[in-house]
Amino acid sequence: MYPNLYYAFKDLFGRDDWTFLRFVNSFGFFVALAFIGAAIVLSLELKRKEREGLLLYKEELVVVGKPATLAELIVNFILGFLLGYKILGLFFTGSDEAVNPQAFLFSTQGNLPLGLILGLFFAGLKYWEKNKQKLAKPEERKIRIWPHDRVGDITMYAAVFGFLGAKLFDILESPQDFMQSIRDVQHGAQDAASLIFSGLTFYGGLICAALAIWYYAKKNNIGFWQLNDAAAPALMLAYAMGRIGCQVAGDGDWGIPNTSPKPFHWLPDWMWAFNYPHNVINKGIGIPGCIGQFCSQLPEPVYPTPFYETVVCLILFFLIWSIRKRFTLPGTLFAIYLTLNGLERFFIEKIRVNVQYAIFGFHPTQAEIISSLLVIGGVLLYFFLKTKHRAAGLKA
Repeated sequence: MYPNLYYAFKDLFGRDDWTFLRFVNSFGFFVALAFIGAAIVLSLELKRKEREGLLLYKEELVVVGKPATLAELIVNFILGFLLGYKILGLFFTGSDEAVNPQAFLFSTQGNLPLGLILGLFFAGLKYWEKNKQKLAKPEERKIRIWPHDRVGDITMYAAVFGFLGAKLFDILESPQDFMQSIRDVQHGAQDAASLIFSGLTFYGGLICAALAIWYYAKKNNIGFWQLNDAAAPALMLAYAMGRIGCQVAGDGDWGIPNTSPKPFHWLPDWMWAFNYPHNVINKGIGIPGCIGQFCSQLPEPVYPTPFYETVVCLILFFLIWSIRKRFTLPGTLFAIYLTLNGLERFFIEKIRVNVQYAIFGFHPTQAEIISSLLVIGGVLLYFFLKTKHRAAGLKA
C-alpha cells in the first residue's frame, strides 16, 4: 500500500530522494482527481444542454472599474499567508514534522517569513489586477452567467458539504469508534487530524452534497433535474476514482476475510485476496522487519472491495455516458444513476466490512439501508416523472 505518494514513487520508480512527496496523501490525491474529473464531465454535459436550449443563462449586474477595497486586500493577504505559512512551510520543515503532514497542518507550526512574503504577494497581485481594470467612473454592467460558469462553485459546494456529510454519517454509523478516537486524541495516542479525516461515509457525503447543490441551483435559477442529469455520469466517475484512493492507501474500506482458492491462475493475488500491507490506518499486525509509521498488515487476506467498486463503477460510468442523450425527460437519467449506484453498493456490501444494525431480526449495514432506498427511490422517481410527463401531454 502507498499511504502517500513518496511510498508509491519509491516502490514503482526506485526514487527514495523525493521526500517532498510524503506531503501528498494518496487517498486525498485520488479524491482531488475525482473532483477534477467530475468537474470536467459536468462542465461538458452542462455545455451540451446549453447548446440544445435545455439550460439558460442568468443575467446579473456587476460593478466594474472599482479599485481594490481594503477588505479584498486583507482577504487575499490572509489566503496568501496561510498558504505560505502552512503549505510552503511544510516543505521547509524538519523531517520529523513532515512524517505526518495532516498533524502539521492542524498545529501552530509554520514558516512565518514565507507566510508574510506570500501574503503580501497575494495582496499586491489583487491590487495590481484591480488597478489595471480601474475606470475613471465605475459603472454597472449586465453580464450573462451560464450554468457551466458555475461548475467551480458547484464543485466547492459538493466538496465542503460532501465532507461534512461523510463525517456526520460515519459518526452516526459507529459512535463508539468516534468516542474512542476522541479519547485517543485526549491521551495523545492519536492526532486531531486523523480524527477529522479518518472514517468517511460516501452516502453521507452524497446526501448532504445533494441538498447543498439543490439549494444552490434553486438560488441561481438552474433547472434542478437538468443539473442532476448532467451530474449523473460525473458522480459515477468520481466514485470510481475515489475508490482507487481507498485501495491504494488501504483506508479500511476493504472486504471480509477471503481464504477461498483463486479461481483463475492468471489473476493477480491482490485482485482476489489481499492483506493490505503498510495500510494508512495501521490496522492489523506488525510487518516483520518494518520500521516506521506504516508497518501493519491484516492478519489474513480480505476481498479488495475498493478495486471491485472501481471496475464496476467505471463500467457504469461509460454505460450512463453512452445512453445520456436517449433520456430526454429531465430527471430520468438521474433516476437511472440512483438505481445503478444503489444496486452496486448493495451487492458489494455482502463481502464488505461494515457496522451492522439490528432491525426486527435483520442485520443490515447503513450502506445497505441507504442503497436499498436509492434503488427504490430511483425506480419510483423514474416512473413518477414518466407518468407526470404523460399526464402533461394529455392535457396539452
